[in-house]
Amino acid sequence: MNAALVEEFRNLIDGEWIRSATGKTFDNVNPADTRDIVGRFQASSPADANAAVEAASSAFEGWKRTPISRRAGVLQRAADYLEANAAKFAEDLTREEGKSLGLSKDEVLRSAQTLRFYAIEGQSFSGETFPNDDTQMLVYSLREPLGVVCVITPWNFPISIPSRKIAPALITGNTVIFKPSSDAPLIGYRLTEAMVKAGMPKGVFNFVTGRAVDVGPTITESPAVRAVSFTGSSAAGEHIHRSVTLTTRTQLELGGKNPLIVMEDADLDEAVDLAVKGGLSLTGQACTGTSRVLVMAAVKARFTERLLARVKALKIGSGMSSGMDIGPLATPKQLETVLAYIEIGKREATHLCGGERLRGEAFERGYYVTPAIFTDVTQTMRIAREEIFGPVLSIIEAVSYEDAIAKANDTEYGLSAAIATRNPRYMHRFAQDIQAGTVKINRTTTGNLVNAPFGGLKRSSTSTFRESGRTGLEFYTQIKTVYQGC
Repeated sequence: MNAALVEEFRNLIDGEWIRSATGKTFDNVNPADTRDIVGRFQASSPADANAAVEAASSAFEGWKRTPISRRAGVLQRAADYLEANAAKFAEDLTREEGKSLGLSKDEVLRSAQTLRFYAIEGQSFSGETFPNDDTQMLVYSLREPLGVVCVITPWNFPISIPSRKIAPALITGNTVIFKPSSDAPLIGYRLTEAMVKAGMPKGVFNFVTGRAVDVGPTITESPAVRAVSFTGSSAAGEHIHRSVTLTTRTQLELGGKNPLIVMEDADLDEAVDLAVKGGLSLTGQACTGTSRVLVMAAVKARFTERLLARVKALKIGSGMSSGMDIGPLATPKQLETVLAYIEIGKREATHLCGGERLRGEAFERGYYVTPAIFTDVTQTMRIAREEIFGPVLSIIEAVSYEDAIAKANDTEYGLSAAIATRNPRYMHRFAQDIQAGTVKINRTTTGNLVNAPFGGLKRSSTSTFRESGRTGLEFYTQIKTVYQGC
């Protein structure tokens, strides 16, 4: 693309669209075709980040005292804007991240739904009144906003994840600094644009792009920042958790190594469908994606045969193409990581299919790799233990329900897990026995409702405050208890 035709997108700080103090920018590139520069974004500095913190701090008292119906109105109008532009914004999202247009449009509309959910739910989220023996005293609790909130989000769901963090923060009266991933910042810009169009007051919502190393410390470690909500790698999350001040809350949703257990009584075609949709439909780039498939020995051969046939029939290509099942990986770094793990898998286990980088005119300038399937995988192998975040499935044999549960739980992660079975006894036991924050029975490991809590156990999360649903409001509020004498 001609550099002169590339649109430049600015930061939003204190209600103004401004360039970075550095004067530098970076390009957002289409992973399906690297010749296509989606947009040019600000390579922000600590000074830019500090300006955002100051703007959010100054705007807090006014936003806190804004009637909640007016705060809700802003979220509703922002949702209107996303819905009215869903088709266009879906194209933006597909161009910068690679997923199919259908999935992109669903994500934009889901984000609008999230804004509407919190616009309504937040208006009934309040304190309690406590009975006591003193007839001359009223005891009650108040829920108040924390102050400045920092939201840092990844590239794989670059509008739905921000929406489920930002909406509860805003409706409860906090001000926000939003830093999207540098690998998919355009749809985050569109969300910011929606807030501006909806009438968001100056300084309440601030948008800053740039490298985490340049921007991150200022917006996470400043004493003025009262909460950090982050989704990303466990290593980055642990660094944030260690570096924030004593009075700064953290909400960290991190990695996963999510299992699907296939019992001997399972509908094998349905189980294959769960494995493919959960592990491959987003090119494996979901923190809740299926990575390990623990299959009963009695059905392993039949399951594997059907899985291979299904995977080999998948269509790979640009998200802009209709009928496409798997798109490109989102970044060159992710492509490099996935190909490296595939080579590791070939040395460790039995390689059944896939794992090749696609060549030819349709794929040469994109980050395409065929989905890889490994079998004879054991618990000690790296492909069974480390998060790959790509289209790689490991088949692990189990000899009983107890064996499958033990192997499923033998991981440092605990984000999502699923079982395929027709036996109500297994269903009931699985919900109790599995060490995961999201439990699926005859459903994919991926996906969660807007109105239900979401979060992981073990090293998949800080396991403090959950996201999504009514529970998602708790992280952004603090409680005062009031004793009022008459």
